[in-house]
This record gives sequence, structure tokens and C-alpha cells, in this order.
Amino acid sequence: MTASLVPVFAALGDETRWRILAALGEGDASASALAAHFPVSRQAIAKHLSVLADVGLVEPVRVGREVRYRVVGSELSAAARRLDAIGREWEGRLAVIKEIAERL
Repeated sequence: MTASLVPVFAALGDETRWRILAALGEGDASASALAAHFPVSRQAIAKHLSVLADVGLVEPVRVGREVRYRVVGSELSAAARRLDAIGREWEGRLAVIKEIAERL
């Protein structure tokens, strides 16, 4: 379960990729359009988009001659659900520890 999260969080571990994903949350955009909002080149943005696409967080969509990228919401939701499940497991473990500590 958690092994599949590793590539996703490795991709999101880069601040620029995180900001690109947030920007795409506002609407589809091309690498050129995104580069206008970031202090990196269009080529660097394209590489970041490739990493995000490789882990399934964004997908390219051809619009005429332009390639725009959009967020794949289902992948983000799946990652959030997996994190939530991990959180619930830890909450259960911590509740048991608390119960044991209070009995002592």
C-alpha cells in the first residue's frame, strides 16, 4: 500500500513541482504558460511536468498544436485516501498506547 505512495511523494517533494501542480489546479496550462509564472525555463517546466505525468498526477491534453496539462484528480484523491488510512492506523495505535499508559 505505502510503496505506491513513494513515487508520488518523491515527485511532490520538489517545491517547483508542488507549485506547478497547484497552478494546474486552477486550470489546464501548457509548459510555456506555466513558465511565465515561474523563475525557471520552459524546458525545466516540461521536465517537471514529465515527472508529474510519470506518477499519474497530471496528463497531457492536445489542444490544436498546443499540449496542455491537467491534474488527474482521481490520482490525488487516491493518494489522499491512502494517507488517511495510514493516519487512522496510527490513531488506533496511539489510542492503545494511551490506554495502556493511563492504566499504569
